[in-house]
Amino acid sequence: MTGAAFLLLLILTDGGSCKVCSYQDVLDYLNLTADNSVFKLTRPVRDHTNITVVKLDIIVYAILAVVEKTQTFVPFIWASMQWNNEFISWDPAQFCGITQISVPKDLLWKPDLFIYEMIEKDDSRQNLNILVNFDGTIIAGDDIRVVSTCKMDVHRFPFDTQECSISIGSAVYCEKEMRILPSSNSTRVTQFSQQIMKTQGEWEFLRLSVNNSLLTYENRSWDMLIYTITIKRRPLLHVINFLLPILFFLSLDLASFFISDHRGEKLGFKVTVLLAISVLLVILNDILPAMSNRTPLIATYCIVIFALMLLSLLETILVTYLIEKDEFSLQENQESKQKNTKTKNCDKEGEENTICESICRDAGKEKQHELLEEVNSTLLSGESHVLLLILDELKKLQKAVFIHLGYREEKVKLVSWAKRINRSFFICYTVTVFLFLYFMFREWKS
Repeated sequence: MTGAAFLLLLILTDGGSCKVCSYQDVLDYLNLTADNSVFKLTRPVRDHTNITVVKLDIIVYAILAVVEKTQTFVPFIWASMQWNNEFISWDPAQFCGITQISVPKDLLWKPDLFIYEMIEKDDSRQNLNILVNFDGTIIAGDDIRVVSTCKMDVHRFPFDTQECSISIGSAVYCEKEMRILPSSNSTRVTQFSQQIMKTQGEWEFLRLSVNNSLLTYENRSWDMLIYTITIKRRPLLHVINFLLPILFFLSLDLASFFISDHRGEKLGFKVTVLLAISVLLVILNDILPAMSNRTPLIATYCIVIFALMLLSLLETILVTYLIEKDEFSLQENQESKQKNTKTKNCDKEGEENTICESICRDAGKEKQHELLEEVNSTLLSGESHVLLLILDELKKLQKAVFIHLGYREEKVKLVSWAKRINRSFFICYTVTVFLFLYFMFREWKS
């Protein structure tokens, strides 16, 4: 009898040590099935006055895109949230120490959280399961590609720092029903994000801060959690591709003042440089947003340089005009002088022929002694006539000398004015350029 009792006790002891438990046993104990709607229809509280506390964490994995033109910010984040379901609990000792199970999302109620700034639905594949702890704590996590709107200040582009917010709240449950709290503080989530950051592109991730806020509408308030992502642009690419080329073109425009104004190369060179700046302005227009609270410094930088180069082009046109006017006046004066010389020669030859013909005609009709007297008188009148012609020539020569001297004075005056204008404009232009660049870079640095 004693041996049989001992054998029975041994069998019972071996059977207890070999007990096998499964996750399905826990589900059966909780009656958590797809047909049971108790766990997913309403907020999981036994008393409707109880507040459901949702703890949320966000970690930034990558910065996929920042589009200034459309004011769009696209990060890739990991969102983890946990809450308590008052209808779920079990004793791990009764189920071989099972403290956590994984079930499909559709079996349980989930907070209706959404991102206020999100402008495009996320089509990426979502996690299908959530974790359920023995004390009723539910943990859910998802990878989310957030396409959100972000109000950007591009005043200091490309040396700008942007702050984009991700505001998360409930669409239905007000603060008396559901509270949203951060699981980690700003320092902790910033460290996590910096450690696991995969890609940043042209942007450098600085910090991730979290704050609580309330959204009030028609005497109702909704709890809201605001994550602010601070990023800084890496400006090297824009400096090399945009700022430096404009500065090089400005240097070429300054160097063009040493090109001679007597030819057209200087004017063509300045027009070419101005067209190159226009192409860069078109590229800038595709980058910057159409509207901004303040004018971007890079737009001011380009427009002022464009205006300075335009003034330089106008000054070159003026100086070229004065020099060409001088050369044209000289050519006209030479042509008129040649015409006057030809006319004088023709008049002198005509007068000599007339005197000879009159002498020959009178010689045939008069007598010899009368002919001699006529010849003597004709010679005397011819000498006086020649003297008169010489006097007329001297007067015309004096007039031509006066005209030439006046032209020389006018020529010297025009050339002097052109050189003075060019020299003064070059000094003012150079001083203005250096002062403008100094103030611009100081403003960018501040």
